[in-house]
Amino acid sequence: MAIFNITDYGAKPDGTVCTKEIQATIDACDKGGTVVIPEGCFVSGALYLKSDMTLRLENGARLLGSSDIADFPIAGYPFEGLDQLCYTSLINTSNALFKNITIEGEGVIDANGAALFAAEMSENKAKRGRAVCIRNTENVTIKGVSIRQSPSWGLHIIYCKNVLLENIEVHTKYDENGNQYEGIYNGDGIDIDSCGDVVIRNSLIASQDDCIAVKSGRNEEGRRVGIPSVNVTIENCVFKSGFGIAVGSEMSGGVKDVFVKNCKFENTHSIASVKAIRGRGAYIKNIHYENCSLVNNNTEISDTKWFRGALYIDGFYGDDVSDPNIPSEINDGTPEVDGIYFKNITARTIAGNAVYFCGLPERHFKNIYLENVKARGKYGMIVKNIDDLKTIGVDVTSDE
Repeated sequence: MAIFNITDYGAKPDGTVCTKEIQATIDACDKGGTVVIPEGCFVSGALYLKSDMTLRLENGARLLGSSDIADFPIAGYPFEGLDQLCYTSLINTSNALFKNITIEGEGVIDANGAALFAAEMSENKAKRGRAVCIRNTENVTIKGVSIRQSPSWGLHIIYCKNVLLENIEVHTKYDENGNQYEGIYNGDGIDIDSCGDVVIRNSLIASQDDCIAVKSGRNEEGRRVGIPSVNVTIENCVFKSGFGIAVGSEMSGGVKDVFVKNCKFENTHSIASVKAIRGRGAYIKNIHYENCSLVNNNTEISDTKWFRGALYIDGFYGDDVSDPNIPSEINDGTPEVDGIYFKNITARTIAGNAVYFCGLPERHFKNIYLENVKARGKYGMIVKNIDDLKTIGVDVTSDE
């Protein structure tokens, strides 16, 4: 296996921007070869990977995003469920088809998000970039690395098949010393977007927003593209801030067969948020959360339109005005939620509801199962517009 070291192509860890040198290394990499970023801090703008290659960040290596938005050209990307103009990410694939891409090692991918957030918002010509955005790729492996300080989402995987994310860390809220990044919002950790056969395991996510979100497009455009997220397994992970593991709210291509197992949530606002709102259409089916625990002492947010509690399913997510008793017309934008399972769950939160399940009055959400669930919140349990709610060994209590 051929090795291509970026320093052999002129990259220097001296603070100068070396996008051209690193990209030249990637372009020179033979099929099956490895591009190595050695120990040191290397500053770069947008980089583009290609098929049949490995990008390895060695111990002590830091790939740091340039603070100049001119180093991140504007291009078309799916983001928040729609094709739109975005600033490019630090690590990208283009809009072609790819296969067999690996990012590995013990180094750090730092997108310099606080600086880029301010610059991109000020220029306001496109949506903010991510730290890593891999799309249209079959066989993606990311292992060992730390991904930090994105201008928005940390790791965005779009239209990919056979994805393994293993032993990684994603930090979109705090730096290594626990200092909060300045001004960043909408900073999801990992977004799985219209992908199939995904495994995320043995990883740590400390997020500013959703720790992991499983998505598949928004509204009419998402239904037209019609690529679901299917067969997603998340296991043996630790979450230290943010909003736990979400399904939706962009889910217009459909989401089914998601399995969350053996995960620990520490000061996240929730374990689970399932969000299917009017206009999205499609479906969320067969979602499992099993053997998970939450202890949340964070009171930054408590029971708002964006957050309902430790375990929540919400047909009115983000609505300023909603009445769960007044039905709307059923049409292509009416979503279906069928089969959400919670088993062996313990949750303690001092903010929001312990359990909040609210379907749509025109199409009730159905087949919600709770087995061996013990949950305590600021408020207890709210259930509206749910058919076939089944509970076995459930203990829900409130502080008020």
